[in-house]
Amino acid sequence: MAARERVRGWIRRTGIEVIGWTLVVLGIAALVLPGPGLLMLAAGLAVLSQQYHWARRYLAPLKANAFHAAALGVKTIPRIAVSCFSALVIMGLGVAWILQPAVPSWWFLEDRWWLFGGAGTGVSLIGSSVIALALIAYSVRRFRGHPLPAKSPVVGTDSD
Repeated sequence: MAARERVRGWIRRTGIEVIGWTLVVLGIAALVLPGPGLLMLAAGLAVLSQQYHWARRYLAPLKANAFHAAALGVKTIPRIAVSCFSALVIMGLGVAWILQPAVPSWWFLEDRWWLFGGAGTGVSLIGSSVIALALIAYSVRRFRGHPLPAKSPVVGTDSD
């Protein structure tokens, strides 16, 4: 029975490592590519924080600051409207990327640079928009009409 528990523990630790680091690497890539990079980085840290103290240390202020920013973002109706409009514009761009309309006459670069990346980029833009709209809805439900959550100091400062 002890051997079975060791194998289960090893599988769990390995799964946490693979999922956590995969999310971190994809998050870093999505910082420069279309996609929810910061969200994936935070998710990777959340997974890794189950095993590593350093990940918990970085996750706590990240979470506090994200909640503070989310609350600020839904503090007024114009902020909510602009956020929703921006997400819908990005979703529209994703649809355009998938449909690949003809290169317009005003395009001054080579034709190959018009909506490069294909359908994969479009799907990523649409997915990011859906995530953004879901996060806006969550933030409105959780933070609208409540006091702002406190910001956390930056990790590695004297207040640590």
